[in-house]
Amino acid sequence: MRMVMVGAGAVGGVIAARLIESGADVALVARGAHAEAMRRDGLTLIDPDRTITVPVRVLNRVGDVGLRPDDLIGLAVKGQDTEPVLDELAGLDVEAPIACFQNGVANERNAARRFATVLGVVVMLPAVHRVPGRVEAYSSPIPGLFDVGRYPSGSDAVCERLVALLAEAGFDARVVPDVMRWKYTKLLMNVGNAVEALCGLDRDGIELVVRARNEAREVFDRSGIEYATDDEERARRGSLLQPGEIGGHARPGGSSWQSLARGTGTIEAEYLNGEIVRLGRNHGIATPVNELVLREAVVAAADRVPPASVPAATLLARLDASLG
Repeated sequence: MRMVMVGAGAVGGVIAARLIESGADVALVARGAHAEAMRRDGLTLIDPDRTITVPVRVLNRVGDVGLRPDDLIGLAVKGQDTEPVLDELAGLDVEAPIACFQNGVANERNAARRFATVLGVVVMLPAVHRVPGRVEAYSSPIPGLFDVGRYPSGSDAVCERLVALLAEAGFDARVVPDVMRWKYTKLLMNVGNAVEALCGLDRDGIELVVRARNEAREVFDRSGIEYATDDEERARRGSLLQPGEIGGHARPGGSSWQSLARGTGTIEAEYLNGEIVRLGRNHGIATPVNELVLREAVVAAADRVPPASVPAATLLARLDASLG
């Protein structure tokens, strides 16, 4: 099974590098300076213990790959960048399964409108991409955890093959027939991503994250959406992820932090906090915390402000004033 990884940022790049190192057949779809650097010099992966560089086949578009029926297409782009990829794939009359290595819960839903076999993948991979041609994985010896299942539920031989491929590359991976339950669990964590990016995680920032997550739990509970308990989530993680340092520094921030740090102009909050807002509106549940975080994150990304430019205390004060 060849892995066609669409997106070579922190997640896609680390997965691709480890797969290639393990001997897997990988084609990587990427653009811009990152793609040029990988074509010229290979893909460099740095973790707390070592640095490796692997040769990688890099294409600019999915249509350039020459897709085969036995390919597995991995989506590792952010939610806001998914629709153009799905549009391109739909124009290729693709039969290959699609695995969503993405945060949020909307990507599988959108892919399933057009493709018969869609896998959800819960990604727990502390990684960073800041420099063209290079990705950093901050956990060692196990770089990341993956839960894999069919969307909307179930499992099959494709899930088993993907898990085996990831395990061979050194990841901890398992098949879960209730994958969306675990993806909603991860979404509870990810509603704090924009807060980290906007404000940092000082005492006020942590308070804002707690409020956003409590609000999300209430929305899930009142909407009938299932998610794993805290004990289940802790048992899944255990001590498998061991965060380390690279160059004497811990991981600077998550995916939304990296979007602001790189000045991309967009941020994934619409598919994280925005999902809570959408559910709340559908079920008549107020979501003022996630609405505020979403609005501020979108403005900050569009204005290309650096991370931690918005004091969390200011947002908390605005929130409290709006609630009377």
